[in-house]
Amino acid sequence: MLRNKSFVKRTRKGNIVRTVKEHYLRDDISCGYESCKHSVCIGARAEAEEQGKTPIGDVHLAAPLSASPRDSVQWGPHYLVPDTNVFVNQIDILERPIINNVVVLSTVLDELRGLSMVVYNRVRAIVRDHERRWFVFSNEHHRETFVDRATDESPNDRNDRAIRVAVQWLSKHLETASIRPVMVTNDEDNLRKAAADGVTACRMEECLGVYTECPELLDMMGSVSITERSGTDPNWEGYAEYLSPVQIQAGVKSGILVQGTLQIAPYNYLEGSIFAAFPDGKERRILVIGRKDMNRAIQGDKVAVQILPRSQWRKAPSAALVDEDEDAVPDVDTKTEAVQTTPSVPDTDKTNEGRARKRARVAGGKLTNSAATVAADEGAEGHEELGEFVKPSDVEDDSLDGEPTGRVVGVIRRNWRSYCAFLDPNFAHKGTKASSAPVSVSVLAMDRRIPKIKIRTRQVDVLSGQRFVVAIDSWPKESRYPHGHFVRALGDAGDKATETEVLLLEHDVPFQPFTKNVRADLPPEGDKWLLDIDRDQVASGKRRDLRHIDVCSIDPPGCTDIDDALHAIRLPNGNFQVGVHIADVTNFVKPNTAMDKEAAHRSTTVYLVDRRIDMLPELLGTNLCSLMSNVDRLAFSCIWELDQDATIVNVTFHKSVIHSKASLTYEEAQTRIDDPSLNDSITNNIRDLNMLAKKLRKRRMDAGALTLSSPEVRFRLENDSQDPVDVEMKALKETNALVEEFMLLANTSVAAKIYEHFPDSAMLRRHPEPPAQNFDNLQHALKPLDIQLETGSSLALAQSLDRAVLASDPYFNNLLRILTTRCMMQAQYFCSGSCTPEEFRHYGLATGIYTHFTSPIRRYADVMVHRLLHASIDRDAVYGSELTDKIKMNEQCDVLNHRHRMAQQASRSSVELYTNLFFKGKTVEETGYVTQILQNGFGVLIPSYGIEGVVYTAARDAASPSVMEYEQEAHALISHDKASEIRLFQRVRVVLQVDDKPVSANVSSMRRKLSLRLVEPVIAGLSIEVGELEALRAAKKARAASADEDSKIVEMVAKHPEKIQTI
Repeated sequence: MLRNKSFVKRTRKGNIVRTVKEHYLRDDISCGYESCKHSVCIGARAEAEEQGKTPIGDVHLAAPLSASPRDSVQWGPHYLVPDTNVFVNQIDILERPIINNVVVLSTVLDELRGLSMVVYNRVRAIVRDHERRWFVFSNEHHRETFVDRATDESPNDRNDRAIRVAVQWLSKHLETASIRPVMVTNDEDNLRKAAADGVTACRMEECLGVYTECPELLDMMGSVSITERSGTDPNWEGYAEYLSPVQIQAGVKSGILVQGTLQIAPYNYLEGSIFAAFPDGKERRILVIGRKDMNRAIQGDKVAVQILPRSQWRKAPSAALVDEDEDAVPDVDTKTEAVQTTPSVPDTDKTNEGRARKRARVAGGKLTNSAATVAADEGAEGHEELGEFVKPSDVEDDSLDGEPTGRVVGVIRRNWRSYCAFLDPNFAHKGTKASSAPVSVSVLAMDRRIPKIKIRTRQVDVLSGQRFVVAIDSWPKESRYPHGHFVRALGDAGDKATETEVLLLEHDVPFQPFTKNVRADLPPEGDKWLLDIDRDQVASGKRRDLRHIDVCSIDPPGCTDIDDALHAIRLPNGNFQVGVHIADVTNFVKPNTAMDKEAAHRSTTVYLVDRRIDMLPELLGTNLCSLMSNVDRLAFSCIWELDQDATIVNVTFHKSVIHSKASLTYEEAQTRIDDPSLNDSITNNIRDLNMLAKKLRKRRMDAGALTLSSPEVRFRLENDSQDPVDVEMKALKETNALVEEFMLLANTSVAAKIYEHFPDSAMLRRHPEPPAQNFDNLQHALKPLDIQLETGSSLALAQSLDRAVLASDPYFNNLLRILTTRCMMQAQYFCSGSCTPEEFRHYGLATGIYTHFTSPIRRYADVMVHRLLHASIDRDAVYGSELTDKIKMNEQCDVLNHRHRMAQQASRSSVELYTNLFFKGKTVEETGYVTQILQNGFGVLIPSYGIEGVVYTAARDAASPSVMEYEQEAHALISHDKASEIRLFQRVRVVLQVDDKPVSANVSSMRRKLSLRLVEPVIAGLSIEVGELEALRAAKKARAASADEDSKIVEMVAKHPEKIQTI
């Protein structure tokens, strides 16, 4: 049956047009019940099997709904049919494996696609998991369930009616099977109409009551409205109303507002900032200080900001807040109350079209504007009531008024996600007991940049001392903190496995095992896969056979995912043939397969102290793609002819097959270089590569490439428990630089090649030049040392860094490079069509164009670049829009940048976790260097361990009296008697300890934290007292003596096992 659907829409030019689409209605749509006797359903199952959709286990793909679903006293055997509201607000519950036999109506899916692609994709993922027995019923294309929109009926009401009609039809259709479909909704109007129509319906809470074995499901219910919440602080005056999206758009366009992503300071959760583009084309930082000015925005939200008057700009550095309850810290933005006016926002959405019950809030979603027809000039009127402010065009660099500050006037896009959290210890201490009634409690996110979250739970006693996951539902302006709900428990606080899972979740690292669909894309031969010269196109000449060349790899010890290998051959003309051979991952990971989509989602391999979270399944990453020695492996080769000065004569790119002759560690390769008695082919090749690498490096340095630094730590773990038994700084050898130089050369050569063939869609990597003001604090600190950093260009900076040497302190130059690294902008992937060629430059490497080609086993960016390169060199290569669509390429770049950043942070958090484990029960006195000046403390780097922490000059928080005061001109902390000072680069002695507070008493993150205490210089009221210091040193000697005695006993037992009984 053919029907026409017509609707009107506004074009980009503002014209209103009517669109007519054909809509087909059918009689042959299955109900999804696996044992249905209706002829249509039997035929649908038979047709699916004919098409190869055979049952998986006992689940029929065309009819997954079980013949024996969950039984209840109220409804008997039943299927659940949730409405759109339930999916939007309760998706965390619906994802639990216990919720199965669910009918998803096409009406609901269409609504979800328009409301939230995040929720839509999560629903689709559950449907693909056949063990869950979810079924999509195409009610919009079924002749008996399709409904037309009635006159004066809103689209929402029409969709609700379509859901009720579909449930009615299913009830009648399944009547003989004695299975009842139950509509689940929290919409009172929908419930009332369902009762009038004779449709079985219930609220979500009533539905969950059936799952008596999982009482925690009730705690997971998202909050729908503020009226359901209790305990509002009567002294809290509330936040300012947001401007409407139309007003925000008009404000940004007219130059009144700026927009950017809110980033919260790691040491101070009451201080945020955005980097915004200004009318002069520059990016500048705007500080947002205090909860009032943040105005319900949290870490990662894209916000609109109004710049405050110059009198409220900040002239001092941040304060560090540690282990304090936020309720005890005064909000630091009381100074802005004079301008905290509430603009009168025109409320033009009074119709049923804007019913808040379904459209007001989408989980983690965007701030929507149903008043899309409001004229821009109407929106601009609201800005008249913003109070005094500074226009972005009036902000200048090097202002004497301090650093600009602003306040959030609207959220453009929310970045809410699930958060790992723990029960507020202050609440737990009250001794509240679990009961059948829900209790309102505060929970603290492990990420201290996130504010407290209010949830309701029946599990207070169970959750005390545990890590668990919560989600934010809403943040009404009347509430000091956001409202959320419990999602799931993780485990006991302090447990190593739990803490590792927490850091993976907190940094958004996908770490679940690879699914069956992904594993199905692996070669069927498994680890028995061997090179086939016909299948792998060696015989046809498409892939070059380079197995006769002496190729070797050089990697860290224990490396199993070997991405790259090298070779060097002396040519008759005196030049060198040098090859970089990279694992040909794209031979196994084909575009748009399940494995490719999973790799694109993961984007990178994540390296933790005790494990590796792979981007690709182990069979590929550590076996078939890994360029291990003495086996044939497929590669993508970049081969140059270089002259004696390491200048490129020519370069070619080939798909190839290699046979590596040696898999060396950096140390083994260095030994070959240094040992004059070794003169085999591999050793001589490495020496040639090293000679050429030094010349390449010198040329890069001369061009302005930066040699920066960052502290890197290596742990030695106990084999059984994986507990850290030693910690040390990573040592770099000459061979590290050898490999690095040729990887850089390959990346640069490939970047030029793919940009030549894909000028609008090449995936490249750029490193923006840092603004001069990024170096201000560093320059202030260097003045007393008579050192000046030249920041006009990367070459000037590199040369000034080389000159910055103190004869009295050999470590000074390395420390300066570490601090200079922190002034840099972050490198990022981008699509060539989104930037001008002048913006392609990589500042740190001093190269005009760059990409990532050399690590496809662990970076998805390299996989994309391999595909681009293959299409560039092979006219017969087949590729799709994934290589030519600028929008898709930009979206993938955004994912890559996010995952790369999160992977780095997860690695650092893992180091922090194991650092705390290593120092637990230890007291270590070490030399450190001051790396950061705060209002109430200073950061200290311990070079011997690569560890950094804060020494606090105040007892608790920024409001407590400080032993030292900040001096703006000197950018230093000065004691009250002016006798002592703390400056950047200053050498200090500190004691490192892990605090001995119970895990459940640590408000800041409920982790035992590494604390630093000052020993030297001696500052009254700040440094450790002499008596305490002597006691700590004596205790350390006693522990060392005890450990020495233990080692002697172990040695005796090993030598004389017959004496074990005596011992």
